[in-house]
Amino acid sequence: MRRRRIVTTGKITLERLYGVTDLTAEQADAPEIARRIRDHWGIENKVHHIRDTTYAEDASRVRTGTAPRAMASLRNLAIGALRLAGHTNIAAGLRHHARDTSRPLIALGIQ
Repeated sequence: MRRRRIVTTGKITLERLYGVTDLTAEQADAPEIARRIRDHWGIENKVHHIRDTTYAEDASRVRTGTAPRAMASLRNLAIGALRLAGHTNIAAGLRHHARDTSRPLIALGIQ
């Protein structure tokens, strides 16, 4: 159960959440399921935060067909390539690679 309070009204809502797992009944105790959910959302939030703040993804006007998925995939590729190249700050890594058009290709191992 997830309990939320709406700040403006003070109203409390309860939401029942379901999940699917490959764990056996013996492995799927509450702490283990909670840990896996936190791990999943930690990764999801980390990637979304970078895509939204660095690429302004939520403000994107690309909305039809498969274009939104393709753009998200390209952004994920860029983030992954920058991390593999050793950048911990993705925005700074983008600025660094933007100065020289050959740097992104070199980071991907393409000469």
